[in-house]
Amino acid sequence: MFKCLILIFFTTNLLFSSDVELEILGSGGPEIDGRASTSYLLWINNKARLIVDMGSGSMLNFEKSNAKLETLQSVVLTHLHIDHSVDLPAFVKAGYFSKRTKSLDIIAPNGNEYFPSTTEFLNTLFGKNGAYRYMQDVLTSHSDSFEIIPIKTTIKKYKDFTLTLMRVHHGIVPALALRIDVYGKSIVISGDTNDENHVLEKLALNADLFIAHHAIPQDTKGYARGLHMLPSTIAKIAKKGNVKKLVLTHRMLRTIGKEKDTLKIIKKVYKGIVIFAEDEMKIKL
Repeated sequence: MFKCLILIFFTTNLLFSSDVELEILGSGGPEIDGRASTSYLLWINNKARLIVDMGSGSMLNFEKSNAKLETLQSVVLTHLHIDHSVDLPAFVKAGYFSKRTKSLDIIAPNGNEYFPSTTEFLNTLFGKNGAYRYMQDVLTSHSDSFEIIPIKTTIKKYKDFTLTLMRVHHGIVPALALRIDVYGKSIVISGDTNDENHVLEKLALNADLFIAHHAIPQDTKGYARGLHMLPSTIAKIAKKGNVKKLVLTHRMLRTIGKEKDTLKIIKKVYKGIVIFAEDEMKIKL
């Protein structure tokens, strides 16, 4: 009887255990600095399931990773700055030459007077009067490849993971942070924000991985400070959220070369693992 219970225990764990990794497709920002712009790829059991942001260069690194468009369940754009969204048309075009037929959700923030809503953004790209209107069928269920569907939501459940999305402060830009819960593991991506509305601590609570955008150094003054988190802010969130690993990404020329200073500031507050992101880096959960 005891041996049977052990066998059932190990068989059950084998059936329900999952291999989860996050790949950094792009660790940079909008500059020309040798890095792809912001993008992340969630792998579950060696299949690409979710893309978060599609900055320039992300399409190339997606190809280099041997990921398949056919396996994606969703796309999240944390905001519509160019360095977070510009490769979306390239992905959609590539879909025409793939075997994908199932529709694909595109999740992005609400619009305002400065930025379009998700629906307006996709229509501006692919609609009747859009820049790429020759592909307007992708906005319909009669697409020659697959339909892309704008989604407005705060919580979205998929077969393999659940997304929780929260609005964050990024100046005049509508922006989101998100939490990905997947088979008992959790990943939080800050997106671009200075956390003025103090939502990241709650979102990141007990996360296995906190992906924090590190676009400015500690001594930053002026406009950029209203858009991005200081290293000390990142450290406080990581500590209060009790996160297991902290990954610093969205690295820019003003922070590259200052890693020792940044790490010193963060380590005064947060004692966990700190990783500086690089393109094509995979982090196993």
